Amino acid sequence: MIKTAIAGASGYTGLELVKLISNHPKTSLEAVTSNSYQGKSFTDIFPSMRGFKSLICTPFDANELADKVDVVFLALPHKVSMAFAPKLVDRNIKVVDLSADFRFDDAKAYEAVYQPHTASNLLKESVYGLCELNRDRIKGARIIGNPGCYPTSILLPLVPLLKEKLISPQGLISDSKSGVSGAGRSLSLTTHYCEANEAFGPYKVGNHRHTPEINEVLTKAAGERVSLTFVPHLVPVTRGMVSTIYARTRKGAAEKQIRATLNRWYENEPFVRILPPDKFPNMSHVKGTNCCDIGFHLEPESGRLIIVSAIDNLLKGAAGQAVQNMNIMFEIDEKAGLDWVQTPL
Repeated sequence: MIKTAIAGASGYTGLELVKLISNHPKTSLEAVTSNSYQGKSFTDIFPSMRGFKSLICTPFDANELADKVDVVFLALPHKVSMAFAPKLVDRNIKVVDLSADFRFDDAKAYEAVYQPHTASNLLKESVYGLCELNRDRIKGARIIGNPGCYPTSILLPLVPLLKEKLISPQGLISDSKSGVSGAGRSLSLTTHYCEANEAFGPYKVGNHRHTPEINEVLTKAAGERVSLTFVPHLVPVTRGMVSTIYARTRKGAAEKQIRATLNRWYENEPFVRILPPDKFPNMSHVKGTNCCDIGFHLEPESGRLIIVSAIDNLLKGAAGQAVQNMNIMFEIDEKAGLDWVQTPL
């Protein structure tokens, strides 16, 4: 059995990780940490977990974890994980970090958005955990930077098309919508029920912190600089994410080529579903799953490609992808603990 611990288990992503690990056939949950709820039973924090093994939330202690676990999921805020990860890696514990702290190759790109990086030496070996695109590098890695939810929904459809030179790297636009759970469990005015219910609008236009993460990966895929215009929106649903992406096709690129490319890249991927012509993703169809659904429409007269992707922001956008990364790191069935069908009702 793979022995696991979850640091920051009291948030929404932490809860999803506890649920996934509790039902995983090859793992055991040995510890959950939380500074806010230390000393409290996990089922007191999340009563829905009654009947499952209830651990007591403890403060983070790398020395104690080193004696009992093989891997730690860091479900911590951005700018916090970098203080925890080196202590774990130094003790030969594998790390899957769900914050942005180890997603970047370039420390300066991270620091331009967040803060000075105190563990930049680990960026040289950390692997960006977009499973379908970096599987070979994830195997055997000691530390994974689990991708953000918005980037996952945007990168999965765009990277193959940029690598195959079917779309232009210039003029890319993503109009993305997320459920309120993407903001986390902490209280804030914008996610207050009275503010978010029956409301819809963009936020952080032009300065969302996921933009540099997206651009770094797209630039690598295209082989030239990419600067995507990214506009996120908050929608009054609990979970789910839809990105509508606009791109210009290169001369000669046809609908048949685009479909063949996406099918070829993802035909053996259990969690990426390329939809048939004239079918488009819906939040409700991916809710509770680790799947990314992708559909598209090409306007032949203008050459404009409209791509729509959907994920569950808490699963494929966070906890589900983290478990998928763990499965790859330990070379077990990649679908383990994630292979189920969820109905939208």
